[in-house]
Amino acid sequence: MFSRKFRTFLLSLAFSLFSFAPVIAQNLPTNLAAKLLPEKLGEFRAASPLKATKKELVADEIDRDGLISEASRTYVAKDGQRLSVTLSTSASDAGAYALLTEERRRAESSGNEGGTTTGNIGTASYFYWDGLHNDLVFYKGRVSVYIIDGGGSRDSQLLLDFGKTLAETLDKGEGDIPVLIKHLPDWQKASRTALYVTSDKTLKRYFADGSVFSVVSFEGGAQAVVANYKGQGLIIVEFNTPQLATDNDQRIVTKIQDLRNQGQPIPAYRRVGNYAVFVVGAPNEQAADELIDQVKYQQVVQWLGENPFLYEEATREFTETTLGVFVSVVKASGLALVTCFAVGGLLGGFLFIRRRAQQRAVEAYTDAGGMLRLNLDEMTPQTDPTKLLGRGN
Repeated sequence: MFSRKFRTFLLSLAFSLFSFAPVIAQNLPTNLAAKLLPEKLGEFRAASPLKATKKELVADEIDRDGLISEASRTYVAKDGQRLSVTLSTSASDAGAYALLTEERRRAESSGNEGGTTTGNIGTASYFYWDGLHNDLVFYKGRVSVYIIDGGGSRDSQLLLDFGKTLAETLDKGEGDIPVLIKHLPDWQKASRTALYVTSDKTLKRYFADGSVFSVVSFEGGAQAVVANYKGQGLIIVEFNTPQLATDNDQRIVTKIQDLRNQGQPIPAYRRVGNYAVFVVGAPNEQAADELIDQVKYQQVVQWLGENPFLYEEATREFTETTLGVFVSVVKASGLALVTCFAVGGLLGGFLFIRRRAQQRAVEAYTDAGGMLRLNLDEMTPQTDPTKLLGRGN
C-alpha cells in the first residue's frame, strides 16, 4: 500500500501532466524551427530560450500556406545589440515564399515611411522600417525568417550580418523563387507587391465568397499569383495538367455567365495554356485585354516515371557539347595561328629593315689586303682615271 505522501505525489504529477497537455496542444510545434536557431550563430549568441507560437495566432497560415513549425528567440551581438528572430518552416518552398509575400504586401500597404527595400539575403528578402524598428524578412528553401532590430536603429548593417550568418546554415531548397512570378509582365517591379498563393482559400479570403474565384480549385497542387498594375489586379492561376485547367475553365466560364445574368461585376478572363488569367478593376475591356496579352504560357513537361526519351536527350546533349567543344578548339587554334603569323611578320620585317640599314652603313668588303688587284672578274668598282699614271710617267 502506498503512503499518503507518495499518493499525493502521484496525484500532483498526474494533475501537472493533464494541465500541461492542453498547453502543448495549443502551441505550434517548435522541433523543426528550434534546430535552426542554435545557442550560437557566428558572432551572435542566444540571449533567451526558445519561445513557441500559439496555434490560434497562426491558424490562417497553417491552413493556407502549410506552416508546420515556428519558434522565436532573441540574439545579442558582441556590442550588446539585440535582435528578435522568428523562424518558420513550411511544407514547401512555395509555402515559405507565400508567407514572405504576404508579409511584404502587408508592409507595403501599411503606409509607413519608405516602404520596403529589396535585399540579397537567402532566396528572396526585403528590409522594412516599421516606424519603431528596422526589420529584415527573408526566405530560403522551406524556411522564412523575420528579424527585428531591437535597438531601433535605421542602420541595417546589424540585420544584414545576422541574416547572412543565419541564411548560410539553411538548406537552399529549389534555390529560386517560383517561376510563375517571372511570368508576370514586368515581373521585377510587380513582384515587389505581388502575392503568391498556394491555396484557393487565400483567393477566397482576398475576394468575395460569391466571386468567380469561389469555383477555382487548387486540387492537384495549383498555385497562383496576384499583382497590381496601376489599379488593375492581375491574377494568374497555374494548373499542373491540361485536364485540371479544362475542368476549372468550364466552372469559371459558367460562374461568369451566372454573375453576368445577376448583374454582378465580373472580371476579364482568358485561358492561356494551363493558366487561368483574370483582370479585375480594369477601366475598360481593351485595357484588360492588353494586360492579359502580356501573359505568356511556357510549357514545361515533367515525366512522372522514367523518361522514354532519356537516351535521345543524352545523345543530343552529348553531340551539342562535343560540337561546341570542337568549334571552340577550331576558333582558338585559328586565332592562335593568326596571332603567330602577325607577330612573326612584324618581327621578321623589323629584323630585315635593321639588317639592310646595317649593310648600308658598313664599307664595301675587299679581300685584296692592300695589294694591287686586277679587275678581271669586273667585281671591283672602276678606278678613278685621274689617279692612274700617264705614259710619260
